[in-house]
Amino acid sequence: MSGEVLIKDIKNCEYFRVLDNSSLCELLQVAKDKEARCSVSSVSLAHAIVKPGETTLPHKLKTSAEVYFILEGAGRMKIEDETAEVRPGQAVYIPPNSRQCIQNTGSSDLKFLCVVSPMWRKEDDCFLSSTRTNLGQGKVETKNENED
Repeated sequence: MSGEVLIKDIKNCEYFRVLDNSSLCELLQVAKDKEARCSVSSVSLAHAIVKPGETTLPHKLKTSAEVYFILEGAGRMKIEDETAEVRPGQAVYIPPNSRQCIQNTGSSDLKFLCVVSPMWRKEDDCFLSSTRTNLGQGKVETKNENED
C-alpha cells in the first residue's frame, strides 16, 4: 500500500467511559488521526458498549446528526418522546439537537457503532437536566453533567 489508506482495528482501540455512561472507543476521527492525509472532519466513527441494565444519560448533540448501528444485544432507544426496541442489524437515525438515550434491555452487552456528522466534538455534546427518564420498563436517575 502507498500509505494513503487509513485502517483502524478495533482490537487496538482503547475504551474509556464517557459522560453519557457508555464505554466508547473512537475508531476514526479523521481530523485527529495523524495518519490521515486529508483535512476532512465531516464524520467520526466510534464503537460503544452499554452494560446490561444500564442506560446512557439523556443528552443531545447540538449540531451533529448521529446514526447508531446495532451490532449485538437488545435495547430500547429513546429520541425526544419516541421509544423503540432495537436489535442487531438495525440503524437508528438521530437528528441534530434531539434528546436521546439508549437502554440495554438484554442480558449481554449492547454494542453499536456511532457515526456522527459533522464529527463529534465535546462542545457539541449537551447533557440534559432531568430528574428521571422513563424508557418503558426501567427508570433511570440522571444528573446534569455539563449543560451549557
